[in-house]
Amino acid sequence: MTPDAQNRRDPGFLIGVMTGAFVGAGLAIWLAPRMAGLRRRVTDSARELGSRASDGYQQVSARVDDFTKKSQSVRDGVADAVVRGAHEVERIATAAKTDGVTTTRKHSAAGKLASSRHSL
Repeated sequence: MTPDAQNRRDPGFLIGVMTGAFVGAGLAIWLAPRMAGLRRRVTDSARELGSRASDGYQQVSARVDDFTKKSQSVRDGVADAVVRGAHEVERIATAAKTDGVTTTRKHSAAGKLASSRHSL
């Protein structure tokens, strides 16, 4: 017989196995209600954490939406100002061109009149 087989037939080994089984079963019965309470607390904590995370996400999402709306409003205001400025520049350029043509025509007419007087 091997020493391992001898230990299994030994009454001390059998008593140790039985004692371990009873102690383990007793601990399981004693700790089971505590484990259920711990499980409940962990589950409640996880739900609360999920709820807080969801609330935080909704708040951040609302802030991003507000920021997006405000930035689009600013962008539209800047675009309108640029368009108004471009129209004003165009108006001034057109007026300057018209004044330049009028001034050039006046100078041309005056020059022609003066040259016709000199040629007389």
